[in-house]
Amino acid sequence: MIINWKALRIFVRPGSTDMRKQINGLAAIVQDSLQLDPLDGSLYLFLGKDKRRLKILYWDCNGFCMWQKRLEKDRFPWPKDGESARELTGDQLTMLLTGIDFWNAHQTLFFGRAG
Repeated sequence: MIINWKALRIFVRPGSTDMRKQINGLAAIVQDSLQLDPLDGSLYLFLGKDKRRLKILYWDCNGFCMWQKRLEKDRFPWPKDGESARELTGDQLTMLLTGIDFWNAHQTLFFGRAG
């Protein structure tokens, strides 16, 4: 399995997901709830209610892959609102997996000219 990380799209499902779901159940959520194609080669991220278990679903040309990470301490930062998928960059995925909460980062302010 070779992944082209530069061309990869990454989507997060906001809110919590039932972590008892496996590949078929998560693929159904991608298709039905998020209105996306689970076979397009994107990464789809899901988080459990306790915010300690993360699952990632990925289609690899001829089959699904599913990765899971369980935190023993702390919780993943995660968006709470909305049912639509949010797209992340590769850098944001790295921050998410290391625990950096970019969801609540300060917003850039733009000021007009005084005068």
